Amino acid sequence: MSLGLSAFHEVRLPVRLAFGGTSGIERRTEIVGLASGFEHRSSPWAHGRRRYLVGTATRSLDEAAELVAFFEARRGRLHGFRFRDPADFKSCAPSLAPAPGDQVLGTGDGTRTAFQLAKAYGTGAEAVVRPIAKPLAATVRAAVAGAELAPGAFFVDAATGLVVLATAPAAGAAVTAGFLFDTPVRFDLDRIDVTLEGFGAARVGAVSLVEVRA
Repeated sequence: MSLGLSAFHEVRLPVRLAFGGTSGIERRTEIVGLASGFEHRSSPWAHGRRRYLVGTATRSLDEAAELVAFFEARRGRLHGFRFRDPADFKSCAPSLAPAPGDQVLGTGDGTRTAFQLAKAYGTGAEAVVRPIAKPLAATVRAAVAGAELAPGAFFVDAATGLVVLATAPAAGAAVTAGFLFDTPVRFDLDRIDVTLEGFGAARVGAVSLVEVRA
């Protein structure tokens, strides 16, 4: 029996279940060699795709059971969920606390009130601007023209990363924000393996996760 269309569950994999895991980014580059010896390189992807391996450390039977239960509740690869990337979950450097001027979201035009959270990687024209769709809403700090907004002056949609201001910024005013965020992912396999290591301890086979566009 079919379970219907896939969906996204607004729940996070417990951070402790990811300890000992690895993270990385993949891109897709198409390279065509030319008769002249030069080559043409292009990419169909505007953004990199994050991949993770978790569950590789020996853990208690209770934690192994918790990971299996989380996998079952997502129906394997069917449903997406939130994941805290241990190397990239802040609008700022990992050692700093988010500040309202961390990331530029856009520029006011006197009428626009909605701005998408985003994080820039690199600087200048070569920078890649990644939309952030799964922020921790309570951590978002926003500013207009360098002046931080009071919490009641804007609304954050935690499921999409859209920031809606109560008042449209004046034309030319920079809208910025600082925040913590999760990465939307799904399991990359429909199987999970658990090996009993001893009384009260188990090892879960490497569980791969892949970023999804939420």
